[in-house]
Amino acid sequence: MKRVLITGGTGFVGANLARRVLRDGHETHLMVRQPHQSWRLDEIAADVRLHEADLEDREAARRVVSGVKPDWVFHLAAYGAYPTQTGFERMVATNLMGSVTLLDACQESGVEAFVQTGSSSEYGYKDHRASEDELVQPNSHYAITKAAATHYCQFAARATGLNAVTLRLYSVYGPYEEPARLIPTLIVQGLHGRLPPLASPDTARDFVYVDDAVDAMLRVAAAPPVPRGTVLNVCSGSQTTLASAVAIARKLMRIPADPVWYTMSARSWDTGIWVGSPAAAEREIGWRARFDLETGMQHTIDWFRHNPEWLRFYEARIT
Repeated sequence: MKRVLITGGTGFVGANLARRVLRDGHETHLMVRQPHQSWRLDEIAADVRLHEADLEDREAARRVVSGVKPDWVFHLAAYGAYPTQTGFERMVATNLMGSVTLLDACQESGVEAFVQTGSSSEYGYKDHRASEDELVQPNSHYAITKAAATHYCQFAARATGLNAVTLRLYSVYGPYEEPARLIPTLIVQGLHGRLPPLASPDTARDFVYVDDAVDAMLRVAAAPPVPRGTVLNVCSGSQTTLASAVAIARKLMRIPADPVWYTMSARSWDTGIWVGSPAAAEREIGWRARFDLETGMQHTIDWFRHNPEWLRFYEARIT
């Protein structure tokens, strides 16, 4: 059994990671800020230990780390990934300075493994599968701060010998995802025979089912150390257009409605090419995504159908 500390545990991926860590029998601690949304954690609140501390408060964060004495730390806390999260100063404070604070505290505490989540947006616009050894060209304020955090993680690992790795996540989806995101919106509307407003059918993403993303995090923590400061893509290696994603949803839920394209405004980062190379993750930690989009979407549909209370929760926020 390991003692595990997770930041960002109230978020989508963090809540799934916390559930998996608990199932695996590890002692699970979550560092949370106030105020925070607790809806993803209510079901497991009695089984985890919450520690209130803001990563922007260096001394408070260090007290949590020194008090918990974790073996593994998973740093998922971030700000700016959603359109409603604006403000470059807060992105810098959370994504960069928060990472600096946590890395420094973990180095002092002597953790076995530090796993930081980066973002595919660090690469910027590419016309090919992005690999970890190429130039990053961040395409947003959020991406700039995530790229800076990755650089600091690499620096700290080289300078101190800390076993720190950054995993660049692509488009993760699955249970407990933010209601306004594409996949939950497609499913909740689709279960009623409808389709939501849609952007360009050519918009592309590299979708990763959340269980695969969590597997990558645990695998890199448990594996023999990879080179300090390593960066690995967490991606399927397969690009899916919005047209294809909608076609899969219509097939799985037998949606009679036809898609009406361009009824949703494009976002500034939307592009027709967005895909990563999973080769390094397979080589370094033996990880490759197990679920294609159709399988992962079916699992997510089943989760909604088997949990009507969650379906109602999402319906109230989407419809």
